[in-house]
Amino acid sequence: MRDFEKWLGTMRECINSYDYYVNFQKVYENAGRFKVELNLMNSLIGSKNIQQDFKNLTIQYPSVLHCVPTLLAVRQAEIYAQDDSGAHIYNFLKQTNSLDEYIVFMEKTGLFDLIANHLINNLYDYAIGVEVGLDSNGRKNRGGHQMENLVEGYIKKADVEYYKEMYITEIENRWNLDLSMLSGENTSTKRWDFVVKTDSKVFLIETNFYASSGSKLNETSRSYKMIAEESAKTFGVEFVWITDGLGWKDAKRNLHETFNSMKHLYNITDLENNTLMNIFS
Repeated sequence: MRDFEKWLGTMRECINSYDYYVNFQKVYENAGRFKVELNLMNSLIGSKNIQQDFKNLTIQYPSVLHCVPTLLAVRQAEIYAQDDSGAHIYNFLKQTNSLDEYIVFMEKTGLFDLIANHLINNLYDYAIGVEVGLDSNGRKNRGGHQMENLVEGYIKKADVEYYKEMYITEIENRWNLDLSMLSGENTSTKRWDFVVKTDSKVFLIETNFYASSGSKLNETSRSYKMIAEESAKTFGVEFVWITDGLGWKDAKRNLHETFNSMKHLYNITDLENNTLMNIFS
């Protein structure tokens, strides 16, 4: 018998992987789209007459306008600006504004001051920094898949046949199973994070990570306990729940009940101890 309190004590505070913080490949790709234009704009650094120099550069190389939104950490090519003279829309992909209007934009946004007064030495390097900042907004999306990615790594190590995000109907059709008790008598379209097929069994796997507590955790625990009980009634099918996170420490009562009744309830420490290899073998 496993000790619940010891097991709970191994829950992780976070599971941030090395690539969670910045996707540098994406950063380099985004900045690289305007590398030529940014290098052309470098000719304006330290300019003593930046308005005229910018105008001359834009006349000769109109595409330099394409990189301007990036310098302001803006993704869209069309930028809205409001002042006491009214509303203004600037398009940096299609040159729909006059050069004088673009000069006003560069002046009022502070870009001319940034470039002319040597506050930076290289606009491409500056754009790399901008893209790093913008990429931090993607952490929420990356974080949402971290537990699944982590678990998938251990499933791969177990060297088994597995599938991602598989619906109940797909499972039933592929292996001729009746899982209606897990779908509310066919009233829901449940999708499992992973499905592992061994020679003798089909394992239905759910994964999640809770860094903080909340009412959802108690409902999740009760729901998965019921799924485990129902799946046990189907020959050759077993339910595996892999969860972690300090959020469970404030919601441990229901989790404790589920821990005592479920055959396969694991956390990351269990995976590190080759639990999946053992149950799939």
